Amino acid sequence: MIPTIVPILAFALPVITTTPEPELLQQGFDSMYNLSFLQAHEDFQTWERKYPDDPRGPVFDAAAYLFSEFDRLKILQSEFFVDDQTYEGLSRRIPDPKIRRDFEKALDQSRHLAEARLRRSPNDIDARFANVLRLGLHADYLALIQKQNLAALSEVKQATQSAEELVKLCPDCYDAYIAIGIENYLLSLKPAPIRWLLHATGAQTDRQVGIEKLKLTATRGVFLKPYAQILLAMAALRQKDVGEARRLLADLGTRYPRNPLYRNELDKIR
Repeated sequence: MIPTIVPILAFALPVITTTPEPELLQQGFDSMYNLSFLQAHEDFQTWERKYPDDPRGPVFDAAAYLFSEFDRLKILQSEFFVDDQTYEGLSRRIPDPKIRRDFEKALDQSRHLAEARLRRSPNDIDARFANVLRLGLHADYLALIQKQNLAALSEVKQATQSAEELVKLCPDCYDAYIAIGIENYLLSLKPAPIRWLLHATGAQTDRQVGIEKLKLTATRGVFLKPYAQILLAMAALRQKDVGEARRLLADLGTRYPRNPLYRNELDKIR
C-alpha cells in the first residue's frame, strides 16, 4: 500500500464472527474495483443500515472513498510503484476535501463500533479485522496522498501488529495477511542501512515473507484479493518478471472490465 519511502491474543474467550449476506459486501467490493464508486457506497451503506453495529460497513465504505481518490490522482499506475524516482519526485497530492471528510468520518465510525464490540467480546474477528483495515487505509492516505511518511510508518506497524494478533486467532482470515505482507515487502526495498534502522524500530523488512503473505491474500483472500494481486503485479514488474505481471493483470482485467487500469498496464508491458 505504501511505496519504498513510506497503501493484527487472548485465547480464553470464544472467537466470534458473523457474516450474514456476504454477497452484499462482495458486490460492494466488485463495484469498487470496477471504479463504480457510487454503487460501492450504496452497497456498503445498505449493509450499514441493516447491521448498524458492524464496524466493517463503515471501514469498507472508507475503502471506496480511498480508491476513488487513488483513481482520481492516478496513484495505482505502475510507474508510481516500480520507479522510486517517480514517487520521490512527486509533490504532496491535493486531496478532495469532501472525500477526505467522508473518509475520516467513516474510519472514525468504524473505530467506535469496533471498540464497542471488543469491549463485549475481545476476540470478535470482524471487529479485529475492521481495525486492521482501518489502520492500513489511513496509512495509505497519509503516505500516498499526503506524503506524511513517518506518520504512515507508525500506522503500518500498528496494522501489522493487529494483523498478526488476528491471524493467531483466525489463521484462515486471509485478507488480514495483506497488512503483514505490505510492511515486509515494501520496507525491504530500502537500502540495507535504512532497513537496519527500520528493523531497530520494530519494523518488519523481510522481502520473502512479504511476498508470501501477499500471495496468501491474492490466492485465498475475499475482499482484498484484487488489491493484493495489484501489489504482486507491481512487485513482479520490479523483478522484471513480465510473465507473472501479465498473468495477474490479465486476470484482473477479465474480472473487472470497467476498470481500464489493468488493460493500460498490460499495454505498457506489450
